[in-house]
Amino acid sequence: MIEDNDKKYFRAAVIWILCCAVFRFFYSQTFPLAPDEANYWQWSRHLAMGYHDQAPLLAWAIKCGTLLLGHSEMGVRLPSVLSMLAASLFLAAISGRWISKKAAFYTALLTQGIPEFNVGGLLATPDGLQAAAWAGAVYHGAAAYEKDEWRQWLACGFWFGFGMLSKYTMVLFLPSAFLYGLLSSPRRKRLAGIRPYAGVALGLLMFAPVVIWNAQNDWNSLRHVAYIGGANESPALHWRYIGDFFASQAALLSPLVFILVLAAWGRFLWKREMMKNETLSFLFFTSFPMFAFFTLLSLHTRVYGNWPGAAYLSASVMVAAFFSRASRPFSPAGEPGPGRQRIWKWAVATACLFSGLILLHTAWPVLPVPGKLDRTATEISGWPQAGARAHEILKTMPAPENAFVFGLSYQMASELAFYVPGRPRTVSINRWKRPNVYDYWQNDADLMGRNAVGVTERPGDHLARLGQVFERVEPAGELDIFRKPVFYPRRSDKEPVKTYYFYRAYGFKGGTRWLPPNPSDIRVSKSR
Repeated sequence: MIEDNDKKYFRAAVIWILCCAVFRFFYSQTFPLAPDEANYWQWSRHLAMGYHDQAPLLAWAIKCGTLLLGHSEMGVRLPSVLSMLAASLFLAAISGRWISKKAAFYTALLTQGIPEFNVGGLLATPDGLQAAAWAGAVYHGAAAYEKDEWRQWLACGFWFGFGMLSKYTMVLFLPSAFLYGLLSSPRRKRLAGIRPYAGVALGLLMFAPVVIWNAQNDWNSLRHVAYIGGANESPALHWRYIGDFFASQAALLSPLVFILVLAAWGRFLWKREMMKNETLSFLFFTSFPMFAFFTLLSLHTRVYGNWPGAAYLSASVMVAAFFSRASRPFSPAGEPGPGRQRIWKWAVATACLFSGLILLHTAWPVLPVPGKLDRTATEISGWPQAGARAHEILKTMPAPENAFVFGLSYQMASELAFYVPGRPRTVSINRWKRPNVYDYWQNDADLMGRNAVGVTERPGDHLARLGQVFERVEPAGELDIFRKPVFYPRRSDKEPVKTYYFYRAYGFKGGTRWLPPNPSDIRVSKSR
């Protein structure tokens, strides 16, 4: 029986998680949208059952967020703030129910400090939604295996479907959870009944709109996923990317937390008695297989650092169970010794420090990082100024009401759509880049003969490229973007972190669609 003092720890965990969520909510309005965020916001203006690049739930959620809070950074990011809140509460609930109430507090301390979770709880990307889905599926999946109740299996299926609508990597939860059931002697009998499969059926039914959309669009999402998974590359294994993969994981989690995650998995595999603990086993199987999958994939192609992010949700509970000082010994792991407790304290402290510095620098760039190497400056600064300048130039065009604004990438076109006053429909000329969602929203026939204002981040694009798709192009000026000034002098602040180049373009001739350099490219689609 949990003592009253233990319950105080769980309440403290919930309060801490809520405080962090409130902070993220208000902080989310302090910096402009990143290019991918602006792109997902554009999706919300073109609601559909599926999209070229990713599952559709984020677009639907952003639509709700902007209906509540308007077309603002806070409105766009609201779904991510709420999703990470839900994920954090689920993880605390897992610790509180199956480990101890004090472990729930330690889990909350850890999860609210990890840089990747803070970024996922702020930026409008699918990762936040998937985090809520994965954590919810883990909680209800563990309860379903324990009690074998209909409501728990269906709840697990719901969160699985929610995750599939959020991000396709959620599919890895299914084999992970079933592998646990197959290898667990006490729980294997659960898989002989119909209830687990009813949960799976519910999740797949929720995912049906995406399947329908893909069937109607030549399976273009599947083509895109296959491409970024290395399907166009020769089937060779090499060491070229694995170092980058591990470095990215250490950076996103913070180095000490990443080491503790690996140590927790290793400790589980090394000590046979731990494998007999059903809680640890389920947490292991809902974390390590995803990490292992992407580790193996990195031997073939480049893996983005955030792809295995959901694996660290269950892993964070394992880390708290093994290395923190719970209110009562977690018997399979034993009471952590002084050495492990010191590592735990340093891991949590450094994770919080890294997160704090990242959040501080994003809104107020105080770190002594050279401007050209400062990703927060090069990726998110200057977009409001670029939108305002494009609007000024647009007003000087002949028949400005009939002219359009364009970029040479979906990122640029989306940022302009958000930050040009009036939020106009923008065009992405994909001819030289890659297929993307703009191919479904625009066609040359609607644009033929019209004038436009273009923005690029490369000088000379009007000579090298734009002359192919417009009858006449002329430069319309440049805009240098500098970092915000800070309280101490920096030589690099005197140099622009990036420059926008503006063009007046006349008489569009056609050519917005991607031209594949290789006809055998897996992304080549008959429907586009």
